[in-house]
Amino acid sequence: MPSDGPIFETMGGLSAAEKLSSKRSIFAYQLTPLVLVLNPEKAVLSAEDRVPGARLPGRIEVNCEAIRRLCTIRAKFNVRLANSHSYDTHTTLCHRNRRQTVNADFTAEELAFQAEVREFLANEFPAELKQKVDKRIRLSKDEIVGWQKILYKKGWMAPNWPKEYGGTGWTPTQKYIFSTEMGLVGAPEPTPFGVTMVAPVIMAYGTEEQKQRFLPDILESNVWWCQGYSEPNAGSDLASLKTMAVRDGDDYIVNGNKTWNTYGQYADWIFCLVRTDNSVKKQEGISFLLIDMKSPGITLKPIVLLDGHAEVNEVFFDDVRVPAANLIGEENKGWTYAKVLLTHERTNIAGVPRGKRRLASLKRIAAETDDGFGGTMADNADFKAQLAEVEIELQALEYAELRTLAALSVGKAPGPESSILKIVGTELAQKMDEMTVELAGYNCLPFVPEQFEEGFEGEQMGPGSSAAAALSYFNNRKLSIFGGSNEVQRNIISKAVLGL
Repeated sequence: MPSDGPIFETMGGLSAAEKLSSKRSIFAYQLTPLVLVLNPEKAVLSAEDRVPGARLPGRIEVNCEAIRRLCTIRAKFNVRLANSHSYDTHTTLCHRNRRQTVNADFTAEELAFQAEVREFLANEFPAELKQKVDKRIRLSKDEIVGWQKILYKKGWMAPNWPKEYGGTGWTPTQKYIFSTEMGLVGAPEPTPFGVTMVAPVIMAYGTEEQKQRFLPDILESNVWWCQGYSEPNAGSDLASLKTMAVRDGDDYIVNGNKTWNTYGQYADWIFCLVRTDNSVKKQEGISFLLIDMKSPGITLKPIVLLDGHAEVNEVFFDDVRVPAANLIGEENKGWTYAKVLLTHERTNIAGVPRGKRRLASLKRIAAETDDGFGGTMADNADFKAQLAEVEIELQALEYAELRTLAALSVGKAPGPESSILKIVGTELAQKMDEMTVELAGYNCLPFVPEQFEEGFEGEQMGPGSSAAAALSYFNNRKLSIFGGSNEVQRNIISKAVLGL
């Protein structure tokens, strides 16, 4: 069986059918080696020795059947729940006959760093932006860029970049602390297309001239990037793309169109996959081009989504002349570079800090929602079981993401584990969307998307963010599609990890 470190060494004794037998099989595969201990002083709850509905030490009551479903494929998964969401967490990893214990308690230096991050966010995250985020009002381009420039001034714009290019030099734990604190206060993460996606490709495969030309502007948020991958007939089967780039002296002439281009209306540059050779296998005839969005021949057509917002576009290229100097790496090697970029994108999609904020919001709304029987939904046994299951999944996803962060910190690109993060993270986010809609009830029915735009002066509908529940639900159906559909990610795992 192919192996890629201890993450992928824990499937011994399981048949191929067992590994792929349930919706959560890959997730359970991640959990198989884990024994999560959230409070060492409390008694152990085992999915095999407690009866359904048993009360756990602490505040949360969990239906053990939910835990048993999480622990499919013979996973033995012991869970202790703490009285609070503290960081005094211990994890034991069992790999075959080896046993490794990881103590996730923060050191004094890490606690000091956490305090620094909290102080920075309290003082520097603009209050008007926080109010908009809390009210689910969309931020403008200028507001997003302004916040990113604050991060750049502090030196915190690119935590995952190597220090030589302007990265922070943080340890994986510091990156974890920073992203968690950002997520908990709702501070927007840097727009990913430049700093998270194209920049690592330029660092790895670009020329020195390209690095000097593009990386500083990405770091300083002087340039907004967008992505040119998907096409009308090349989505999940991306290698079937048809946009052509024909060499003409020192330039390429580009013709074709891209779709599902996020915020291209804001963009200064686009990184594109283009076909440069039709005579070879489809993956081998693709190149990676950087194109100025102001080039003659580029037009955009907005696509209005179910939430009423034109977040994405079609981009048309009609005889667009692109300097050959904008080719990244070798001609016809773009598929290799594209896959590296996608692993970074999929890792970013997991969104554990965003998940924690969404979970906190769910709990808050549940405490404010009447269950129809004189109590609140926070006291409803079925809903509490759903909350507990989501929280357990989020905790496990967090540990998997930390392992990936550790690999990034030493300059490695994420491997097949990025597909696992993408699957679990997106399905977990969609589950929380569904639960929010259930809580919002009829308050999410009115379709008034303009109340979440700048300048709306009408009456807000529903308590808190209830009216946004349906909008978020519909918009976030895309999560399991973009970045490579979850079905494709399962195929990647079955080949690259399981060797099927």
